[in-house]
Amino acid sequence: MEKAQKILVVGATGGTGRATIDALVRQGHQVTAFSRHAESLEIDSDQVTLLNGDATNQDDVVRAVAGHDAVIITLGITENPLRVRLFGAAKTPDDVRSVGTRNVISAMRMHGVRRLVVQSSYGVGETRGSLRWVERLFFGLLLKPQIADTEIQELEVRESGVDWVLAQPVHLTNDESDAMPFASADGQVREWKISRKDVGRFLALAVQVPEYLGQSVALSGAGVSGA
Repeated sequence: MEKAQKILVVGATGGTGRATIDALVRQGHQVTAFSRHAESLEIDSDQVTLLNGDATNQDDVVRAVAGHDAVIITLGITENPLRVRLFGAAKTPDDVRSVGTRNVISAMRMHGVRRLVVQSSYGVGETRGSLRWVERLFFGLLLKPQIADTEIQELEVRESGVDWVLAQPVHLTNDESDAMPFASADGQVREWKISRKDVGRFLALAVQVPEYLGQSVALSGAGVSGA
C-alpha cells in the first residue's frame, strides 16, 4: 500500500464521493469529507472527519484544504436532470463544478498542495467526439448546461499548474461491485456503464500513484462491450 495521506474529498455526500471515502479508508488514509451537509454521512470511523462547507465559498474551501496532502473533487448536481434542465437546480448552483474547482485550485496554491484528482464526465474535452448518438442526444436535450460547466471545470484543471488527473466515467450506476474499472487515457470504452463504487476505487488510486498525472482517463466497466 502507498504511504497513508490526509486527503480532502470535496462533494463528499454524492454517491461517488461516498464511494471514494470508503475506498480511501480501506487503504488507511485520513479523510476529510467536505460538503454542505457532511453531517448527513453516516460514517463510523476515526479515519474520517466530517466538515460542513460550501465549495462555491472561497473562505470555506481555503479552510478545508489547509493541512491536506491531496484533494479529490466529486462535485455535481444530484437533482432530476429534466427538472434541472427546465427550471435550473433548486439546491445547487448550476456552475458548482467550475466555481468549486476554481476555489479548490486557488486554495491548493495558497497552501502548497500539489495533487488534485477531479471526477469529470465522459464526452467532455478529449472524449467529446467519442460519444454514441444516444449520449449526444441525452447531453444535448437534458445535460447541456451541466456539460458546459464541466467543460469549464476541465479547463480550470488543465491550466491549474498542479499535479492533476481528470477521471471521465461513462454512465454511472449504483450497482454493487468490487473491481477496478477499465481505465483508458485514449478514451476507449468497454461497457458503457460503471458502478460509482468502481469510480471511487479509481479516484482513491489516482490520488496516490504517478501513472495518470496530467491525463484525462476514461473509466468504464471492465467487461467487453457489445456496442
